[in-house]
Amino acid sequence: MELRPYQKAAIDGIQSQWQSGNRRTLLVLPTGCGKTIVFCKLAEQLVRQGHRVLIIAHRGELLEQAADKLYQATGLRCATEKAEETCLGSWYRVAAGSVQSLQRPKRLEQFPEDYFTSIIVDEAHHCLSDGYQRVLGHFPDANVLGVTATPDRGDMRNLGQYFDSLAYEYTLAKAIREGYLSPIKAETIPLKLDLSGVGVQSGDFKAGDLGTALDPYLHSIAQEMAARCANRKTVVFLPLVKTSQKFRDILNAAGFRAAEANGESRDRAEILQDFANGKYNVLCNSMLLTEGWDCPSVDCIVVLRPTKIRSLYCQMVGRGTRLSPGKDHLLLLDFLWHTERHELCHPASLICENAEVAEKMTEDIAEAGCPVDIEEAEQKASEDVVAQREEALANKLAEMKSRKRKLVDPLQFEMSIQAEDLSSYVPSFGWEMGPPTTRQISTLEKLGIFPDEIGSAGKAAMLLDRLDKRRAAGLTTPKQIRCLEKYGFQHVGQWPFEAAKKMIDRIAATGWRGCPKGIDPKTYDWRAGNGTQN
Repeated sequence: MELRPYQKAAIDGIQSQWQSGNRRTLLVLPTGCGKTIVFCKLAEQLVRQGHRVLIIAHRGELLEQAADKLYQATGLRCATEKAEETCLGSWYRVAAGSVQSLQRPKRLEQFPEDYFTSIIVDEAHHCLSDGYQRVLGHFPDANVLGVTATPDRGDMRNLGQYFDSLAYEYTLAKAIREGYLSPIKAETIPLKLDLSGVGVQSGDFKAGDLGTALDPYLHSIAQEMAARCANRKTVVFLPLVKTSQKFRDILNAAGFRAAEANGESRDRAEILQDFANGKYNVLCNSMLLTEGWDCPSVDCIVVLRPTKIRSLYCQMVGRGTRLSPGKDHLLLLDFLWHTERHELCHPASLICENAEVAEKMTEDIAEAGCPVDIEEAEQKASEDVVAQREEALANKLAEMKSRKRKLVDPLQFEMSIQAEDLSSYVPSFGWEMGPPTTRQISTLEKLGIFPDEIGSAGKAAMLLDRLDKRRAAGLTTPKQIRCLEKYGFQHVGQWPFEAAKKMIDRIAATGWRGCPKGIDPKTYDWRAGNGTQN
């Protein structure tokens, strides 16, 4: 099986992290991008290197998928560690293990500490639980890979309590652009659902309270769906089994061919197959299908289980992002949830890293009144936020430029090179959260950056990496930026090094008394060499 370029890059990144001493590393891949293939091919490499590999998950379906995919992709079979089955004594070098079984002390104690040299944790956002930590702690010297869908910054910081690094991340937006996932169009339904009375548990809404709160709106939601997705293959996520069953009946009365699947359904496999074959056009479920189920022809997702947890939201939407013949996009229906206590996930949460951009994008989609491509919406929102931010920071930047420093303030540098990722950076892993090292500070000063306002080692590392790449690309240095912006030139961070050098030489020729005659710094364009005053 031929790997896609990003899948090869992911495996290389993982191996590189382990070789550099980061024994616990993360792989972030959106749902539908073949994470199982990646870690199966990685397991094959590890076996050939003499390793014994444990694939661990919290659900039997995920373990079965991993075992099947391992054999299909590599020809390797794996032993099983769950219930009455054990991998001890097996000659297979890969084992698929249930965390529920492995965490039991009597079972875990049977394994020597060095029995597994590599551990792969599927759906790694679960791995901070006590059960996972018991298993992982029993094999202290094993290299660990955690695999997860796109987490938010809070998730990443939490995972950073255990993992040392991020080996590779492939974003949803990039996967769509490169043609590996379906484009997504989001539409906000002008139906205000009041959740202000819903209780909270473990940072998210209580499922029981949500079911009660949703009941009065189910008929209205069915009507909105009839107007938008009557001819689509739709999956609906709801908070409770009874709510899911009730909504199924309402949809059938409204003319849909709806079915419901839950963990207790004896005919669950048959229902899922019938849905895939077209017998039903709507499948209702109470969070059963968030992990480990695929039906590529799904072209509409309705989230009636509001959440603030981005990883959960991505899992739900991910049931509809796979490519399928005749499918040109996924329709994602969003609702105007009313709550005073939590910032809920919306379509913007799928691709926005910046909270300001996400808020603006959510507003724009709500105002559009029709399906909007989320990539286009994100780009517009990002441009609007940057423009607003530049205006708001104009006075602050003017103050910075007037300071009698030989070095450039980090904020001035970030704004000049239009580095949104630097401006909005939040440290995730333990080493990133510490203060900048003496070496980092010294190097930044040599390169022209004032280091006192850089709050973390992670931010310093990002700045140094960006400076190195800019030097290799022949772009302006921080000192050039400071010099030229002092004379009123705009966005000097986008200039080539040589263009900046020539202008500084011309200013120096005036005795540093001002811009060369005929040059208006506010309109000057280095590409055309224009900006001459009229």
